[in-house]
Amino acid sequence: MSGHSKWATTKHKKAAIDAKRGKIFTKIIREISVAARIGGGDPDANPRLRTILLKAKAANMPADNITRAIKKGTGELEGVVYEDLSYEAFGPGGVAILLEILTDNRNRTVAEIRHILTKYNGNLGESGSVSYLFERRGVITFAGDEVDADALMEAALEAGAEDVVEEGDTVDVYTVPGEVEEVKAALERAGFTTEEAAVAMVPKTRVPVDAKTGTALLRLFDALDDCDDVNEVYSNEDIPDEVLQAYEG
Repeated sequence: MSGHSKWATTKHKKAAIDAKRGKIFTKIIREISVAARIGGGDPDANPRLRTILLKAKAANMPADNITRAIKKGTGELEGVVYEDLSYEAFGPGGVAILLEILTDNRNRTVAEIRHILTKYNGNLGESGSVSYLFERRGVITFAGDEVDADALMEAALEAGAEDVVEEGDTVDVYTVPGEVEEVKAALERAGFTTEEAAVAMVPKTRVPVDAKTGTALLRLFDALDDCDDVNEVYSNEDIPDEVLQAYEG
């Protein structure tokens, strides 16, 4: 699961990244294998694989792990075949949640997801019930205290980005999905250091929530993050900064 703020749901727990590195690697390996199975093992000819490799490099995944994952996807090495699914759900406060799933057993996964949602006062929705609230976009993230936002905006727009949003402790550059790599490379050539680059489901609008609902949502997101079959969680809540800080503490 990637980022709570702005476009996804777990950047509120950066301190836990190292502790969860094994789980993160496992999820990225699944992504790489599925992308290679669907579009082939050559990143130059497989845009989905290229984008996932950006995530793998950002997580400092060893090259050997990446190579094995690709070969498992293409069938050169034996491996589990994962299914690419999406579930739509509602969390506390009616917040829309979009789940991207990679699983080798959809019956097990849906039962586990349903259990987690019920435990944390959420529920599964029908197909199409929340997906219309999101749009797929490229997102390139920068540390807000390390960049000049005005200079980044100028460089990003010149590189073909759609928008630049400064929020909290990060600055996000938005692109069309197929141009995230090109824009990222142009910005790095201009001297900017990226924290993360991905194609994500970005909410079109956000729903403000109070402290109680925000805390309940963060607990739900953590539980979903702990589910091995959940690859990404996207949501459209707007949690107050003080609630995030208290939860982190």
